[in-house]
Amino acid sequence: MKIIFAGTPEFAAVALEALYAAGHEITLVLTQPDRPAGRGMQLQASPVKQCALKHGTPVAQPVSLRLDGKYPEVAQEAHALLRSTPHDVMIVAAYGLILPRSVLDIPRYGCINIHGSLLPRWRGAAPIHRAIEAGDAETGITIMQMEEGLDTGPMMLIESLPISDEDTTGSLHDKLAALGAKMIVEAMEKLEQGTLPATPQPEQGANYAAKIAKEEAALDFSQSAEQLARRIRAFNPFPGATGRFGDTVVKLWKARAVTVAQQGEPGQVLSADAQGGIVVACGEGALLLTELQKPGGKRLPAAEFLKGFPMEGGRLA
Repeated sequence: MKIIFAGTPEFAAVALEALYAAGHEITLVLTQPDRPAGRGMQLQASPVKQCALKHGTPVAQPVSLRLDGKYPEVAQEAHALLRSTPHDVMIVAAYGLILPRSVLDIPRYGCINIHGSLLPRWRGAAPIHRAIEAGDAETGITIMQMEEGLDTGPMMLIESLPISDEDTTGSLHDKLAALGAKMIVEAMEKLEQGTLPATPQPEQGANYAAKIAKEEAALDFSQSAEQLARRIRAFNPFPGATGRFGDTVVKLWKARAVTVAQQGEPGQVLSADAQGGIVVACGEGALLLTELQKPGGKRLPAAEFLKGFPMEGGRLA
């Protein structure tokens, strides 16, 4: 199978590597332009670009594919490249650019997407974060035929996996990336055999996973401890949940809801010691913080964090 692959982050690179391993011919890779990253803010190639270059595959990095957009000349050049590149299908995974109808219609078998949720639940940009934040018991991967709507296309394959009480977005991302890689290889086998059906999505249960904004990192301790514990897991590793202690913004990486006899105003630090950890009153219940980070510091277990940052009797806001 000749494949054009479009993707950018590690989630997509895992799938691309699996397609190489399965013997498919990747004729072209599309990925986002290099971005500044790291302390030196040097331009860095995306994980997908790095994977493609390792395998000697041509890479294109257009800033837009929309002929009616801000960069029509760039889009025209990209369209011409797609049409001139031999391929049967385009596979898309967390690419980051909108594919207009003019692109969706180019491949013989259309464009097939690897989406990190059980569609139609959590269409959109941040399905992993939102599933954890909402307290979902399970999530999964949907292999989907793309159309112009946002993740609304017919479903080809779908497989679920449980969300554990310990899962963060980071850990769940890795599980879903591996599942997506396995499933897209299976989908290509079925496509070659002519046995890959497409089932329309039901509208019942459809909702959207809005992109995570950095402003969401600040926790509101008037919420329940259960809600806040989920948000902390959902925002690990990005953007990282935060609480303000005095003038210092502290990142909160790990926590769990606990039941305590002592009551307090939301955000009040009920106890902070090496043995019992850091317990914070919430709108309902209390939150036991077990891993924190101060500005410029490392992520530390609560006992170590408290050695250089006492919190007894203070308040998080």
